[in-house]
Amino acid sequence: MIRQAMILAAGKGTRMRPLTLTTPKPLVPVADKPLIVWHIERLAQAGIKHITLNAGYLSDVLIAGLDELDLPSRLGITLNVSVETGEPLETAGGIKYALSQQLLADEPFILVNGDVWTEFDFAHLTKYRPDGLAHLLMIDNPSHNPSGDFVLSDGRLSAKTDDAHALTFAGISVMSPALVAGVSAGQVAALAPLLKEAMAQGLVSGEKITDKWVDVGTMERLAEVDAYARKKLSM
Repeated sequence: MIRQAMILAAGKGTRMRPLTLTTPKPLVPVADKPLIVWHIERLAQAGIKHITLNAGYLSDVLIAGLDELDLPSRLGITLNVSVETGEPLETAGGIKYALSQQLLADEPFILVNGDVWTEFDFAHLTKYRPDGLAHLLMIDNPSHNPSGDFVLSDGRLSAKTDDAHALTFAGISVMSPALVAGVSAGQVAALAPLLKEAMAQGLVSGEKITDKWVDVGTMERLAEVDAYARKKLSM
């Protein structure tokens, strides 16, 4: 059973300035609840008790904001923060750094982009064991990513080609620590090239989901998901 998760939360959120000049993107409110708390609560509800997030930009503000919410006591979880100083380590670098600090155990984990909002039930992934290096959730292409990211065929993912329809990576996956085995602790490294290398070896599986999903990357999409969440809460 998957017992741990990591939330990628070190981004600067430059497209949402001036809001993110003083508020780290993970603390931006959606229906009066910080964006990252939606993830943490849903992971806890799915039985994930060990959650790690990475922080870089405005990390002190992020940590203080989370401390005020006292989520570990309220949700019965362990919440670790992997603070990256200096140059941003990117996605794979952030994962490797958290592993090197033993904030993640050396076993598969759920990985979530901190800047997406979704109604996906993480319990669907808790019993999943990747038979390769990663298992990615895919969605129909949103308007801001019309050409998609990867091609899904017979449960396997591959790089985009001109003659195949690609889907968009939802920023939710199950990862094996082995995917970042070649990354050094403290090294700046992106995840996409590693995923593409693994796909070429047939080591990345995937599935398409249809749950509500929003990439909260702009003020317009923030307004969209805020209105949606408020409506759902009022029902």
